[in-house]
Amino acid sequence: MGRKTCPSITLQRETIMELFSEYFKKDHLLSRVDARVKLGVSLFILAMVLSYKGLAFPLLILSISLCLCIRMKIPFKVFLLRFSEPVFIASVVILLKFLFSGQETMFSIKIWGITITGHKDGLMDGLQIGSRILGAVSVVALLGFSTPFTEIMAGLSWFRIPKGFIEILMFAYRYIFVLLEDAMVIYNAQKNRLGYSNIRRGLSSFGTLSGSLILKAFEHSQNTTTAMLQRGYDGNIPMLKHKPFKLAEVAASILFIFAMGLVWKI
Repeated sequence: MGRKTCPSITLQRETIMELFSEYFKKDHLLSRVDARVKLGVSLFILAMVLSYKGLAFPLLILSISLCLCIRMKIPFKVFLLRFSEPVFIASVVILLKFLFSGQETMFSIKIWGITITGHKDGLMDGLQIGSRILGAVSVVALLGFSTPFTEIMAGLSWFRIPKGFIEILMFAYRYIFVLLEDAMVIYNAQKNRLGYSNIRRGLSSFGTLSGSLILKAFEHSQNTTTAMLQRGYDGNIPMLKHKPFKLAEVAASILFIFAMGLVWKI
């Protein structure tokens, strides 16, 4: 008889695969654009966002990216996962700058003997940093939403990123799913044995889970290396070959960068 799969494990696996799925990266305008063109445009826009002193341009880029994500019908769960961490980081930066940085006082209150002071100039500095964070992350997220991982790697190889670095990224991406499935199996086995019934047992179970995954990662790496050597791997990856540029895509990207440059200069 075949091995039965726990329904909870199957549900978790389907959820994770949905979060990392690439089905929404197809059949739209950006998916047909060369990955090298998208990478080049993204690098220029990132430089503009990070160097802009103000709120308008990063917020404009954020709005454009969000509109394109909606147009591509990105699942809300995936969208929330990608943006939750940068939103949290931006919020913390704004709060810290508002309360602990600046000279122009907006208010000052005393609670339980502790004086809390808000600064107007600190708030503006925090909003500028937060807008840069969200604008930059939205550009990277849009690139990831619109481009399959293998095409991004092919584009990076064209930009002369070291081949060893690209190989590591591709193998890491491949085995993320394998290790996630191993982690779910171990976690559910621990949970069924009350491994997380209290804080002490939970920390012990988490340590065991982490150690097991590290050992499995080493085992997978050794097996992969052996298999590739036996198949005559010489460092050349066929999927990293490039097609000729399309003149229309290059011209459109140059016009877009030029238009964003004009907005950036205003």
